[in-house]
Amino acid sequence: MSATSRAPGAQQKRLAAYLDSLARAAGHSDRIIPFKAYCTGLLLPLERKSIEPMAAHLAPDNVRRMHQSLHHLVADAPWDDEQLLDAVLDTVLPAMLKREPIAAWIVDDTGFPKKGQHSVGVTRQYCGQVGKQDNCQVAVSLSLATESASMPVAFNLYLPEVWASDKEKRAKAGVPDAVAFQTKPQIALAQIERARERGIPEGVVLADAGYGSDSQFRRQLTEWGLSYVVGVPSGVTVWKPGEQPKPAPKPKAWGRPSKLLRRDSRHQPVSVRELALALPKDTWKTVIWRAGSRKELTSRFAALRVRPAHRDYWRTEPHPEEWLLIEWPEDESEPAKYWLSTLPPRTSLADLVFLAKHRWIIERDYQELKQELGLGHFEGRGWRGFHHHATLCIAAYGFLVSERSRFSPSARVGHLGLRAARPPKSFVPRGSPPRAA
Repeated sequence: MSATSRAPGAQQKRLAAYLDSLARAAGHSDRIIPFKAYCTGLLLPLERKSIEPMAAHLAPDNVRRMHQSLHHLVADAPWDDEQLLDAVLDTVLPAMLKREPIAAWIVDDTGFPKKGQHSVGVTRQYCGQVGKQDNCQVAVSLSLATESASMPVAFNLYLPEVWASDKEKRAKAGVPDAVAFQTKPQIALAQIERARERGIPEGVVLADAGYGSDSQFRRQLTEWGLSYVVGVPSGVTVWKPGEQPKPAPKPKAWGRPSKLLRRDSRHQPVSVRELALALPKDTWKTVIWRAGSRKELTSRFAALRVRPAHRDYWRTEPHPEEWLLIEWPEDESEPAKYWLSTLPPRTSLADLVFLAKHRWIIERDYQELKQELGLGHFEGRGWRGFHHHATLCIAAYGFLVSERSRFSPSARVGHLGLRAARPPKSFVPRGSPPRAA
């Protein structure tokens, strides 16, 4: 008996209804059955969620046919990833909003270590999963988050310049002609723009220093009317509280008058690190931002109103004031993290800290997507397959998010009552050691 033919319980019925609601986004009717099977396979308690083992457990009586069907769906079929993610959002977002409003839009990127050089987008670059430069793929995501739930709504591979400019590599991996090189902040802005156009309830944009250090990224969010709390490096310069660049000099009797702001040897901005180290001891306040698994999470923080100084000598007006939030753990020799924020001036320190730290919630998402739903298990090399597999993983994860929001906060893979059928005795997973004669 296959895994999909067992008598369903209440949760399995909800899963079936959920997949029915998404199936139209798969396009052609021939894709509906493999679409449902693929998502079900991702939710099964299997050690690996690549096509081969999923096919063996989904249809042990006809592994080859199931394998071909799943492979065609994910690697070749031309369905639209954004359309499916929209369908997922239409189902999951109402469940999330029944409990809490949207608190944040979280920008992040995640890495997938790779051994070879031929998978699309692979090059030596920083990989968060291993915490250093390594051979990997990197994808940029945008997630919606309430106080207790979150899920990705956009997911795009970052294509390094070495790939974007190589016609042969692009052709082999099936990279669309319309895809040009974009920095990670540019990819994130495109995701945010689409989310705004779609009318998704807005939240404060959260991002780490890889995005917050990009002044154009911050400026565009402000132009769109979106508040942010974003990390910045210790070397970012600001004007001390109450200070700003000097105005343009008074026009002289001859020559063209200058309208640009000025600095001089005695009037210069400082790095956020310099500013933090000079603060009086009573500036630092202890804040608890959430309960951890073992104890409350707490640290020391200071928040100041400052003006960013980035290239303001090319401006005629100073940058508006923003919050500078600084964390300095009591057992550290110097400050650990810095954030800039455009939240209103009356925002409390506790609220600033909560949002700055709320990026943690998508770490849980990626842990589950990678460890339990097989986000990094796809073995193909192409652009379409990479995005299709990720989209299907997010679709499967969406069911878990909706279940937690509506019924069971503990819902996760392995707790859904879905049982994996035993694979045929002849099935040997790829890469397994040869059996003894």
